[in-house]
Amino acid sequence: MTLTVTDLSIARGGVPVLENLSFSLEPGKALILRGPNGIGKTTLLRTLAGLQPPLEGQIDGAEDRIAYASHSDGLKPTLTVVENLSFWAQVFGSHSIQPALDAFALTELSDRHAGNLSAGQKRRLGLARMLVTERPIWMLDEPTVSLDKNAVQMFADAVRAHLGQGGSALIATHIDLGLDGEVLDVGPYKAKPKPVDDLDGGFL
Repeated sequence: MTLTVTDLSIARGGVPVLENLSFSLEPGKALILRGPNGIGKTTLLRTLAGLQPPLEGQIDGAEDRIAYASHSDGLKPTLTVVENLSFWAQVFGSHSIQPALDAFALTELSDRHAGNLSAGQKRRLGLARMLVTERPIWMLDEPTVSLDKNAVQMFADAVRAHLGQGGSALIATHIDLGLDGEVLDVGPYKAKPKPVDDLDGGFL
């Protein structure tokens, strides 16, 4: 099923940031979000993921189909790598965590507590959660932060495999992941300042 966004307007802290945004994301496709920092990419992803309501517009095809990875790795530091993935597997009803361990080279770290991992290892574990959700639409906000070159390649390979299985991905990133996907620059959709009422030329 295609994710379709029509005439979407969104706000951050009650202030409009993007408006009149429309696009579609088909199965097997990736869409890369681009735009300057603060433009509203994170707010857009959070809105599409159902974490906040839009101001206006319509989102079709998102119901219980989205897995969202934010800036935070979303890990429980007192649990091991395996325990963290097993927890999320139980939440989403998936059958195996081994593919996630393999995809992000985490098998050798299986028994290590998440709180004792390096920043890059934590990021790999946070991204591995996407695989155990078994949800078809991935939404990722700057997923390569703290990753070295090899780990970036692991992530790109995982996305390609996901797309090859009919999944889709919406990714906010400033780097080239080498994915065969379209780019959506949200800059042209920046919300325009609302005009201030003239107040008939009087004073308060």
